[in-house]
Amino acid sequence: MSLARTGHGRRARFVVRYAAMRALLFVFVAACGGSSANEPGRDAAAVDSPTGSARPTIPSPTGTCPTLVNGDVTFAPAGIPPRKVKLALDAALPRGELVIYWHATGSSPQEAAYSLGATQVAITSAGGVVAAPYSDDAAGQFEWFIVNGNAKLDDFVLADEIVACLAAANRIDPAHVHSMGMSAGALQTTALSFVRSSYVASVATYSGGMPDGFTPANQDPDNKFAALIFAGGASDNVFGLDFKAASERYQQMLAASGHFAAICDHGNGHNIPLDAAPSVAEFFTANGFGAWPSPYANGLPQSFPAYCKR
Repeated sequence: MSLARTGHGRRARFVVRYAAMRALLFVFVAACGGSSANEPGRDAAAVDSPTGSARPTIPSPTGTCPTLVNGDVTFAPAGIPPRKVKLALDAALPRGELVIYWHATGSSPQEAAYSLGATQVAITSAGGVVAAPYSDDAAGQFEWFIVNGNAKLDDFVLADEIVACLAAANRIDPAHVHSMGMSAGALQTTALSFVRSSYVASVATYSGGMPDGFTPANQDPDNKFAALIFAGGASDNVFGLDFKAASERYQQMLAASGHFAAICDHGNGHNIPLDAAPSVAEFFTANGFGAWPSPYANGLPQSFPAYCKR
């Protein structure tokens, strides 16, 4: 299905039902609290961070890693069905940053290239990798298990395996594991920022955030990961879920906990802000694991969109 047919123009709207979002609140709490056999603590290696004294905990592969090529590859983590991931990389270049991109409901992994535009080439040309998972049909209507109110951790286990295999192949800088996404993918990114804060350095959300009542436990409270949080104004409200309010709640919770978190309200509703990609990439580069306080603590660069609060 083409991007045009799945509704990724600037006026695109992605359906997110309120009932599923309410279920999401309870599953977030369950998934984020306590320990799990699927967390990356087992057989994981703590690596020195070039950013500072803090060290991310990088998981070890649990299955046979695929050959890492530009295009679709299949990861096979232990305990869950194999999953396809669309990789964008230049195998001839040394290691760089990893950006995991989670797509919106009704979309596909091609959304990563659409959302990032020329910035994706800039990332890969610097040795970076963009990894866009395919969703599991078993997740339900909204692409990612947790967004459907499903307690299965498969999507987080997949993220672990992506990070583990790329790190084992020396394809990524372990201090630069980042996540971003749109709508359901942004909610998945919000969850990942807490559930996998042992290695997530910084995130960007497009119409995501924290629905009312979501008070997650943070896997690694010492990791003050940074967040660039985009919302679409008063019309960023789909099926009763106010993404503007959810985004502001996410920002406020992070700021209160010592994280750097900035709001960028583009005012264009429930849509991907296509002008944001260069700033997101710059934000990721500046905010590696252990970059506390953020280099942007005194304000975002003037090159960022004017609608971002500085």
